[in-house]
Amino acid sequence: MSGGGFHVHGPHDHELEHAAESGHGTGGMIGRIAVITAIIATVGAIFAYMGGATQANAGLYKNNAAIKKTEAANQWAFYQAKSTKQSLAEFARDLAPDDKKAAYQGRMDRYDKEKSEIKTGAEKLEAEASAWDKSSDDQLHQHHRWAQATTVLQVSIALAAIALLTRKRWLEYGMFAMAAAGLAIGLLALLHI
Repeated sequence: MSGGGFHVHGPHDHELEHAAESGHGTGGMIGRIAVITAIIATVGAIFAYMGGATQANAGLYKNNAAIKKTEAANQWAFYQAKSTKQSLAEFARDLAPDDKKAAYQGRMDRYDKEKSEIKTGAEKLEAEASAWDKSSDDQLHQHHRWAQATTVLQVSIALAAIALLTRKRWLEYGMFAMAAAGLAIGLLALLHI
């Protein structure tokens, strides 16, 4: 600016003002990347939360499976004890005088009936344990999907930062591509695929 209030623009001043006013050039790129990065970070935080929740569920379900397996093992031990008692009753029946054989046979029959009920209960507990294991595996698979989606979104945010620093348009496109990939993987997690 000269002393008499007369102002002379430099050759690039007009272009910079135009770019700032119209949102084209670096000004538009910066604003667009900033907004998209905020959106990606928000979605990434949601994905990270879902990943943590599914990981916790997988652990809880695995714990439930272990409890059911222990209960089933206890039932099988009870079954084995009844089998041993049945075998002892059979041995006693075979050695007993004829007037006592019927009592031992009654015990054997009772133990056989009890074993059948115990076996049914043990098999039911084993089925429940298997169902909990499957649920745990499903949750763990979903956790891995959420973690993959979160990681890809984090890479997208890193590309956004590099694009802002270098002002390279191809990095901005890379950011968009990675964000789309992260959203797609998140959709797979949501659909349990």
